[in-house]
Amino acid sequence: MEVMTLIMVGLAILVLLIILRYFPIGLWFQAMVTGVRINLLQLFFMRIRKVPPRTIVTAMIEAKKAGIDLDRDALEAHYLAGGHVSSVTHALVSASKANIDLPFQMATAIDLAGRDVFEAVQMSVNPKVIDTPPVTAVAKDGIQLIAKARVTVRANIERLVGGAGEDTVLARVGEGIVSSIGSANSHKEVLENPDNISRTVLTKGLDQGTAFEILSIDIADIDIGKNIGAELQTDQAEADLKVAQAKAEERRAFAVAHEQEMRAKTQDMKAKLIEAEAEVPQAMAEAFRTGNLGIMDYYKMKNVDADTKMRDSISRSTDDKDKK
Repeated sequence: MEVMTLIMVGLAILVLLIILRYFPIGLWFQAMVTGVRINLLQLFFMRIRKVPPRTIVTAMIEAKKAGIDLDRDALEAHYLAGGHVSSVTHALVSASKANIDLPFQMATAIDLAGRDVFEAVQMSVNPKVIDTPPVTAVAKDGIQLIAKARVTVRANIERLVGGAGEDTVLARVGEGIVSSIGSANSHKEVLENPDNISRTVLTKGLDQGTAFEILSIDIADIDIGKNIGAELQTDQAEADLKVAQAKAEERRAFAVAHEQEMRAKTQDMKAKLIEAEAEVPQAMAEAFRTGNLGIMDYYKMKNVDADTKMRDSISRSTDDKDKK
C-alpha cells in the first residue's frame, strides 16, 4: 500500500513538472491580469512551434498597456520570419505616443529589411546630426578650400524600406559642397558667406530616394588649403621649359650633324683635289711625249703660277697689316 502511494505521488510530481515545463502558468496569469486574452493551450502550442511564449506575451502586454491591440498570430509569424518582436513593439508604442502613423505591417517590413525600426522612430522624433568628413574643393581662383559640414536629418518612415542610407546622404552633401565651392569666383566669397553653400546644397533635393529628410546643412569649418592654380602654372612652366630645352637640343644636334656632314664633304673635295693635282704631272708628261706641250709653254705656265703665288702672298701680308 505504501509502495502504491509512493508511485502515485511520484507520478503526480512528474505530471506537475511536465505541466510547469510546457504550460507556463505564471506567464498565463500575468497576461490574464493585464487584460491580454490568451489560454494555456495556446502557450503550449507556442512551445511546440519553437516560439518563446514570454517574448510574445510580453510584447502583447506592452502594446495593451499603450492602447494598441496586436494579433498573436501576426507576432508569431514575424518571429518565425526572423524578426525582432520586442523592437517592433517598442517602435509601435513610441510611434503611438509621438502621433506618428506607423502600421504594424510597415513596422515589421522595416524590421525584416534589416533596419532598427525602434531607432528609426526615435530619429523621426529626435533628428540626428551627422558630421561629414573633410570635403576638399577648389574655387575658380585656384585656391583650395577644406570644408566640414553638419547635416541634420530626420528618418522618413515611409521610405525606410528601399531608401538609401547615411552614406548616400553624406556623399550627396559632399558633392554639393564641391560644386558650390567650384562655382565661386573667389575663395574669399566662400569664406565671407559660407551660408551660401548651405542654401545652394539644400535646394538640390539631396534627400530624394533616401530614408532620411534633410532638415539643415550647416558649414562647421572652412580651412584654406594649397594654391592649386599656382602649382598648376608652375608645373606648366616647368613642362614648357623642358619642351624648349628638348627642341634646343634637337636643333643643336641637327647643327652638329650638319657641320660634320659639311666637314666630310670638304674633306672629300680636298681628297679629290689632291688626287687631281697628283694627276697633273702625269698629264704634263703625257703632253710632252705627244708634243702637245712645249718647253716654252711649260715655262710660261710656271711663270704664271709663280706670279699668282706672289700676288697671293702680298695680298695676305697687306690684310695682316690692316688687321693689326
